[in-house]
Amino acid sequence: MRANRLAVDVGGTFTDVVSLGGSGEIRFEKVPTTPEDPTLGVIDSIARVDAALDRTSLFTHGTTLALNALLTRSGARTAVVATAGFRDVYLLGRTSREGNYDILYRSPPRLVERCDTFEVRERLMFDGSVHTGFDEADARRVAALIREGGYEAVAVAFLHSYTNTSHEAAMREVLEEVVPGLEVSISSDLSREYREYERTSTAVLDAYIKPIVRTYLYDLGAELASGGFEGRFLMMRSGGGAMTASSARENPVNLILSGPAGGVIGAAGFARMIGEPNLVTVDMGGTSLDASLVIEGQPVMHQGTEFESLPINISSLYIHTIGAGGGSIAWTDEAGGLQVGPHSAGADPGPASYGSGGSEATFTDAALVVGYLGQETPLGGTLTLDKDLARGALEPLAERMGITVEELALGVVRISAVKVMGAVRSITVELGRDPKDFALLAFGGAGGIVAVDVARELGMGTVIIPPGQGAFSALGMLMADVQHDFAQTAVMPLESLDAGRLQRSYAEMSALAEDTLRSEGFPVGRQVLARSVDVRYSGQEHPVSITLPAGTADPIAYLGQRFAELHHRQYGHTMSDPVEVTTLRLNATGTVDQPSFPTLPRREAGLPEPFATRPVLDAGGTDETPAGVYRREDLRCDDEIAGPAVIVEHTATTVIHPGDHLVVGEHGELVITLGATDG
Repeated sequence: MRANRLAVDVGGTFTDVVSLGGSGEIRFEKVPTTPEDPTLGVIDSIARVDAALDRTSLFTHGTTLALNALLTRSGARTAVVATAGFRDVYLLGRTSREGNYDILYRSPPRLVERCDTFEVRERLMFDGSVHTGFDEADARRVAALIREGGYEAVAVAFLHSYTNTSHEAAMREVLEEVVPGLEVSISSDLSREYREYERTSTAVLDAYIKPIVRTYLYDLGAELASGGFEGRFLMMRSGGGAMTASSARENPVNLILSGPAGGVIGAAGFARMIGEPNLVTVDMGGTSLDASLVIEGQPVMHQGTEFESLPINISSLYIHTIGAGGGSIAWTDEAGGLQVGPHSAGADPGPASYGSGGSEATFTDAALVVGYLGQETPLGGTLTLDKDLARGALEPLAERMGITVEELALGVVRISAVKVMGAVRSITVELGRDPKDFALLAFGGAGGIVAVDVARELGMGTVIIPPGQGAFSALGMLMADVQHDFAQTAVMPLESLDAGRLQRSYAEMSALAEDTLRSEGFPVGRQVLARSVDVRYSGQEHPVSITLPAGTADPIAYLGQRFAELHHRQYGHTMSDPVEVTTLRLNATGTVDQPSFPTLPRREAGLPEPFATRPVLDAGGTDETPAGVYRREDLRCDDEIAGPAVIVEHTATTVIHPGDHLVVGEHGELVITLGATDG
C-alpha cells in the first residue's frame, strides 16, 4: 500500500521538499532552484529525501513557473477573439485606478496589443438570449488569420458569455479544427460572472501561460511516472486548495499565485492543531516575503486578485507580497540612503557568501556578519556560508556611506525588518485589525531571523516558528484538499430573490461540482459543498460575500441580517439603501486524508545545552553579545531557552534576543514570548 506523501515547492531561489512517511516521520530538504529547467530541481529534491516514487500515494506541487513567465513576459504569443464591435474591451480596461491624483499615471503593460485582437460577428444579450447568431464563416476567417499570424494561444471572450456559453464553445470548435495544436482559453470556462474586462483579462492570462505550463506538467508527470509514481498528482491553486494536474493543464491561470498558497494553508491547519486560531503569517524566502492572515483557524479569502494591475477573476487567498528575502540586494538611492530589495541575487549566483560568484551585498550576507547566521550548520546540509566573502561584498557599500561594515550589516537587517512590518500593517492596521490580537507565525528560510523584531515593533507578544520552517510551504501543501469554485451572476434586489430560483441555481452548480469531483476520484463521501452569496448596496462597487448554510429556512432574511453585520464590521457603517444580490457561489471540495504530525518526546532530565556560542552584534554595532547556538533537532517538548540564542536547522535559522523566552511545543513548534526591551 502506498503510504508516502511528497510535496515540492519551487521558489525563486530554492526548491523545498517535504516527505511524509507512512508512520508519520517527516523529512525536509532544500535544494537550489534550476531556472533553466525547473523539473531538474524537483527531481533532485525528491532524490534528496530518498523518496520511493513507487510507494508514494500523493505528490503535491507548487510552482512560480506561471508567475515568472508573466514577470519576464516570456509567455506565448497570444491572440484575443472578441464580439464584433468590442475589440477594445481588454485594452480600455477600467477607469478606476490606484493613485487617482497621480499625473504620471501609466496604464499597466498589457500582454497583447490591439493588432492581436480579432472580431467575430455574434452577440448575446445580458440574459443569454441571442441578438446576433454566431457567424461560423466569419469565425473561420478569423481562425485562418490566427493560423497565418503564427499565434501559439488564443483567448476567446464574447459579450455576456457568462449567461450562455454556446457561442464561445462554437468558436473553440472552429479554432481547434482550423488551427490544430493551438492552445485555446475560453472565458466562460474560467469565470461565469459578469464584468467583461475582468473575464477577458482572466482568459488572456490563462492563454498566455498555458503552453509553458502544459509542457512543464507533461514533462514533470513523465519524469514522475518513469520513477514508478502512480499516485495522485496535485497542484496548488491561488485559492489555497489543490487541483489535479490535468485540471491545471486546462486552467493554468489558477496557478499564478500557487507558490505562497501552501504556506497559508499549512498555517491554517497548524493553527487549528496547536490551538492558536488567529495568526499573522510571514513567509520570508530567498526572493520575496508573503504576509497573510488566519482568523478563527481559516485563511482569509477574497474574490478576484491582480497581477501587475491586470485582474484575475478567480478566488484567491488574501496575500500581500513584497520583495524582501534572503537574497535581497542592498543598495543606495539617489539621496545616499540605504535600501534593501526588491531586486534579488536569486538562485544564480545567489548571495556573495554562497561562494557561487555573487558580488552584491544581500540580506544573507548582512545576517552572517551580524551573527544571526553562522557556519556551524551548512544550509540545506551542503552549503557553508563564507563570512569573508560576505564582508567583501558589504565593504564597498559601507565605504560609500562612510560607516563600518558592522553598522551597514545591522542597517540592512533593520531595513528588511521594517519592510516586513509594513507588509504586516497592510493586512492588519490598514484593514482595521490590531496586530496585538494575533500571534506571529514566521517561516521560510529567513522568517525566523526577523520574526521577533517584527513582532516587538508591532506590539505582538508571541512568535511561533513551525516545524520545518524553511520548507513549511511545502509541508502546508500536504494539507490541501482539492477545490473547485463555481459562480453564477444573478444581479437582482435581495427582496426579489426567489427561494425556488435560488434552489435551482445551486442544484445546477452542485450537480456540475459533484460530477467534476467524481471524475477526479472523489466519491460523494469525500465531497463537501459550501454555498455563498455576494451582496451589496445598490450601486456599490464591492460586494460582501456571505456564507449561506444549506437548509436555511428564510434565505432573504438571513442574507439581509448577515449583510448588515458583515458590512458594519468591514466598513464601519450600514446604510438604508436598497440591498441587492450579485453572484451565487459554490465551493466544491474533495477531501484528502490530513497528515498527522509526530509529537516530540520530553526530556527525561536536564536542560537543553548549546553546542556552540556565537558572538552577535548589539544594536549599536560596536559590542558583541555571546549567544548560545542550539540544534533544533536536539530540542524536546517543553524545553525552555532564554535569549539571546540562535536555533539552527539545515533549512533555516531562528534568532531570539535578550529578554525573550522560548518553549518547545508538542509538535516541535518554537513558541517565543517576547520580553521587554531597553527601548
